[in-house]
Amino acid sequence: MSTIDGWDEETFTAEGYTRTVFRRGVGPGVVVIHEIPGVTPRVIAFAEEVVAAGFTVVMPSLVGDPGRPFSPRYAMTSMAKACIAKEFTTWATGRTSPIVTWLRALAADLHDRCGGPGVGAVGMCLTGGFALGMMVDDRLIAPVLSQPSLPLAVPKLPGWRTRGADLNLSPEDLARVEERAAAGCPVLGLRYEGDALVGTRFETLRRELGDAFIAVELPSSSSRDHSVLTEHRHDPTVVQVLEFFRDRLLPG
Repeated sequence: MSTIDGWDEETFTAEGYTRTVFRRGVGPGVVVIHEIPGVTPRVIAFAEEVVAAGFTVVMPSLVGDPGRPFSPRYAMTSMAKACIAKEFTTWATGRTSPIVTWLRALAADLHDRCGGPGVGAVGMCLTGGFALGMMVDDRLIAPVLSQPSLPLAVPKLPGWRTRGADLNLSPEDLARVEERAAAGCPVLGLRYEGDALVGTRFETLRRELGDAFIAVELPSSSSRDHSVLTEHRHDPTVVQVLEFFRDRLLPG
């Protein structure tokens, strides 16, 4: 029995990693990659909206306990685990997080199963930039970056400005992403304007991707505003993400 009601639970192994994934829906594929602390009820609720919009969704569980609600203590515990996990490049610049190769394989498998013109992906916070790294594979045609926050940039720590501008990509992967963007693959980015965790990455994305980067920058009502699609949900932006997936992935 699945730990999330209504979702099929399985494991997926590739690139030396095995992770639990949850699957639901019909239609072209979309990979929904959770934020810290894990696959929370609000991440699931967003994923179910993607399913209802006409897509097959897979949600990998990369950290945390699937279905467990958000709490500050749970978030701190999950973040501590992520910071020491070899799958995530949390501090170094100019590197792609190793788990991204697994996510590319997951997206490729999803496309093989579902067909369609390609696959979409949305990452959030710690995983926000992972959809960008997945663009190295031509099958990823609808990348969404919600509050991308790696590598971590803690103000006033040495090198924090450099990390805050970094896209969590190796030079080779960045060159491939730029090539795909120039060839017509748009990238949708979401953030609250006052979110310090995003750093200056949107400026980097504008510089590197040009008009292919579609920035959605929302006014902050609080310094805590961060999770655009979940904990601090902005309804019109959720609608915009669903429309982006429809435009890119649904025929006609």
